[in-house]
Amino acid sequence: MVTIRDVAKKLGLSITTVSHALNGFDDVAEDTRQRVIEAARELGYVPSRAARQLRRRKADVIGYILPASGPHFTDPFFSEFIAGLGDAASAHGCDLLVSAAAPDTAAECEIYERWIRSRVVDGFVISRMRLADWRAAYLSRVGFPFVAHGHTLLPLDYPYIELDSRTGFRRLVAHLVERGHRRIAYVGAPSNLTLQADRLAGYQAGLADAGIPFDEALIEEGDLTRAGGYRAGLRLLALPQPPTAVIGANDLTAIGVLHAAHERGLHVGREFAVAGYDGTEDSEHTQPPLTTLRQSAYDVAQRLVDMLLARIAGRELAEPRLILEPELIVRESTGGE
Repeated sequence: MVTIRDVAKKLGLSITTVSHALNGFDDVAEDTRQRVIEAARELGYVPSRAARQLRRRKADVIGYILPASGPHFTDPFFSEFIAGLGDAASAHGCDLLVSAAAPDTAAECEIYERWIRSRVVDGFVISRMRLADWRAAYLSRVGFPFVAHGHTLLPLDYPYIELDSRTGFRRLVAHLVERGHRRIAYVGAPSNLTLQADRLAGYQAGLADAGIPFDEALIEEGDLTRAGGYRAGLRLLALPQPPTAVIGANDLTAIGVLHAAHERGLHVGREFAVAGYDGTEDSEHTQPPLTTLRQSAYDVAQRLVDMLLARIAGRELAEPRLILEPELIVRESTGGE
């Protein structure tokens, strides 16, 4: 196996000079650096990653702990999000370390503390933010690099990307009103999540825009799963005055509502409408295809990795907080073409 010593011997340079050249140190002249890189390529030298990490005191690994209390690895949103994280990390020569823990539990705390203590990661991406998110508070307090998909109500300063779901849900209600619906229900998410506060506020604002009184009976709390959406859908359809349209807090919830509507014999897209949020690939293949607010989980994840690596390197971020608009995709589930 070719070693750094062989490269140094070929060029008549010291091992230190060759090491500094290959690792980007600025104490090596640029022409020397190019000679070293070319010689390493000719000899087929592959640097030891472990040794490089030890020298630089970096793991070249980013961490993501899935906030999962159930089988969320089957959630298409998380599948796309993790794929985006992994591909972006790989493109930068890093690895992605993924684990899972139920939110706000001792197990979740333990993983964050252990990974930081052992320095197995250089920073974290966190998602599915909570109104009072202990993860953001803890990472800020210990000074460990992180970025987030979304915000928390805690007074913290950190980089994040989020989708303007409040405006998105307002548009979604307007779309359903244009289709003639007045009894529009909402199946939400756990009340401690930021996304629930934003999406419910958008739903209520959309009703107010249309002059439709808010009806507490048309609100159901879900758990962002198909099963939760199905159960909530059955409860709504059993009301004395059931809704003619239902918006799910995410696509999985809406798909569960679709199942409930089919079970009740409703013709979705004609006498009953269903819409979701996320724009996952699964939403294209429901029967009928699902109207949704699309956020590209894959693209957002990639941008978050770029932001995290810049923060780890100590670079200033031009836009530390990005607010993006979800795209309304109208399909047959709300009478679209």
